[in-house]
This record gives sequence, structure tokens and C-alpha cells, in this order.
Amino acid sequence: MTAYWTTHPGPLGDLLLTCDPTGALTSLTVPGAPGAKGLPAPGTVRDDAPFAEARRELDAYFAGERDRCTLRLAPPPATDFRRRVWAALDEIPYGTTVSYGQLAAAIGVGGPAVRAVGGAIGANPLLIVRPCHRVVGADGSLTGYAGGLERKTWLLGLERTRTAVPAG
Repeated sequence: MTAYWTTHPGPLGDLLLTCDPTGALTSLTVPGAPGAKGLPAPGTVRDDAPFAEARRELDAYFAGERDRCTLRLAPPPATDFRRRVWAALDEIPYGTTVSYGQLAAAIGVGGPAVRAVGGAIGANPLLIVRPCHRVVGADGSLTGYAGGLERKTWLLGLERTRTAVPAG
């Protein structure tokens, strides 16, 4: 089965998107992020058509007209722990932040597991649409983002300057 990829220009640079044969988004990376080095895996085919809705949603998000992703997502296989962390990321409201510790508590872990939560967030293959940029240090400081702290700052600034808007 053929998987597809495309790039999409945006305020953070050319985004790299991949999807499975059904059109479900499998990754979204920004320039310089892990997985954004060159083209996707061999065997993937460049085709813009499966990404029409993703392009619309991203453009609306960057314009401040959309507050959440409604795309079908199909990240690569992951441990149950990572899937739980990623699901918790999806629940962080637009325009807000949580700490790594708060996210850990939300999935029922604490203490040393907070580092593992950070590792799972760092492995998130769906930047922007799975909002890992909304996770900050315990003191509110901006820490770690696969796309770079300047992009995290930009994304949080975008969300804070907008009021929550409908997804449609």
C-alpha cells in the first residue's frame, strides 16, 4: 500500500506532511525537527491531493480561524504509554498551557515518569495538530520543542492573541 507526502508553506517554514493510503495524517514536521531531514521514507509518493483538508485546516489555524484539528490521524505504532500521552495532548485547550507534571498527572503517573512523559512528547510525530507546543516547564518556562523554541513561542503567541474559535 502506498503512503503519500507533500509539503505545505506556512509561517513556520515548509511543513512536511505524510499520510497513509486512506488519507489519515501520519506525520507533520517542521524544518529542522526530527523526521524533517529530507524526504519521507522510501516508497512514499509525492501527491498533494490527499492533503487538501489538512492544508485547509492548517491555513485556518495559522490565520487564527481554527482552534483544533479534526483531521483523521494515524501516527506510527507506539507504546501504550506514548499513545496515552499523545491522547492527553489532544485534550489541552487552545490558548492554554500545562506543565509536564500536570500532563503526567492527567494520565495517572508522576515522579520519575514525568521524564518519560517528556520523551513521549518529544516523539510526537504530529506537530501542531497534536499540540505538544502547549506543554511547558513547571515554572511556566518554555522547554523543549522538536521544531525549536522559537516556533513554540510563535505558536503559543498565535493562540494567546486569539480567543477560542469554533473548529468549523
